[in-house]
Amino acid sequence: MLVFSVPQARSVACGIFSSEVSLTQNRSHLRVRMLCEGALMVALAQVLSYVKLAEAPNGGSITPAMFPILFFAVRRGWRSGLMAGFVFGPLQLIFDGAYAWGWQSMLLDYLVAFTPLGLAGLFRGGLFAGTLVGCAGRFLVHYISGVTIYRILAPTEFLNQTFTSPSLYSLVYNGSYMLPNTLIALVLAAVLYKPLKKYMLGGDLC
Repeated sequence: MLVFSVPQARSVACGIFSSEVSLTQNRSHLRVRMLCEGALMVALAQVLSYVKLAEAPNGGSITPAMFPILFFAVRRGWRSGLMAGFVFGPLQLIFDGAYAWGWQSMLLDYLVAFTPLGLAGLFRGGLFAGTLVGCAGRFLVHYISGVTIYRILAPTEFLNQTFTSPSLYSLVYNGSYMLPNTLIALVLAAVLYKPLKKYMLGGDLC
């Protein structure tokens, strides 16, 4: 049986309390750092959104803007990634000359559509798989928007083809910019994977 004197007991208690304070401070520091990183990645994504390689006539463009959000999600996890994607959406709506048909379109194509990019965080450290899942999530929301809000009621021409089916039109239209955007994100992932691998895996957070 161990018996502590008063000074010894006080020393042990102080040690335990100091450890708890240190752990709390460390968690608080990591959270603040995560928020700062998220803000920087969202800002970088917004800047990259102005680098437009092509634009579709009724909204949607080909840019490298998704990559910072995808990278942040893979590094920090899906919860933080969803948050970053959700913040990025309104910025696109406000600053990028939004094309929308009413509030429903604003809700789906901006406030909701960019949020699923954070699903890349389901694959911590898996940048390529995460990129595919995040991009697929965004495409799905745009596809639903195309079928429900932008549904065509008459034959519509796009890419020199005439469409009479809303589902096929939405698939081709949204795929025309989301597929190139996904490929751009995958290329950036391949190019930056090695130099950023430590950060993608969170090795600097230990």
